[in-house]
Amino acid sequence: MGLFSNLFGGGSSGSGPSTPRYSNVRIHPAVDNGVKAGSASFSGGTLKCHCASDKVEVEISGQTAHNHVCGCSQCWKPKGATFSQVAVVGSDKVTVTRNGEKLDRVNPHATIQRYACKGCGVHMFGRIENTAHPFYGLDFVHTELSPASGWSEPQFAAFVSSIIESGYDPSKMDSVRGRCKELGLEPYDCLSPTLMDAIATHVGKANGSLKS
Repeated sequence: MGLFSNLFGGGSSGSGPSTPRYSNVRIHPAVDNGVKAGSASFSGGTLKCHCASDKVEVEISGQTAHNHVCGCSQCWKPKGATFSQVAVVGSDKVTVTRNGEKLDRVNPHATIQRYACKGCGVHMFGRIENTAHPFYGLDFVHTELSPASGWSEPQFAAFVSSIIESGYDPSKMDSVRGRCKELGLEPYDCLSPTLMDAIATHVGKANGSLKS
């Protein structure tokens, strides 16, 4: 997914708040003007595709977790966005409530089975069917598709280097990482340490290296 080092460093040498240096760098419409905090009491909402009529609707009956912006080439991004924004929620909390016949899998061979609207192309949710996978039981969703406010806020930037694979100019990566840091989204070229630890723990238990 990319092994470029995080070359952004430093920060303001003064005691006051630093002036954003990279505010002209576009990450995702939901965070470009700042990250809005979620609500601890939020209990879910409805995701809707971009079709003008007969929208696919997916009900999420709970708060999401591990929300982040993702640079991989597989996640759905709105037009003009450099990153996608994706969070996870329990699969049992995800229900297609309207026009489910319009959904189709983007790639039946992918680890994450992403279900997209055949009309507008928007990914409504991604599901892991492999019961041995560390993230089995979680669905990946784009909370920006919901008009409700209160969803968990993005907390980090994942697979940052991978935007190069989609055509982003490698010479501008310092600015991308700089902007992520200004927004409070620590940039990683994989997932966050917490999620990488969760994967390693699952593998360790599966191979017998760790006791359950």
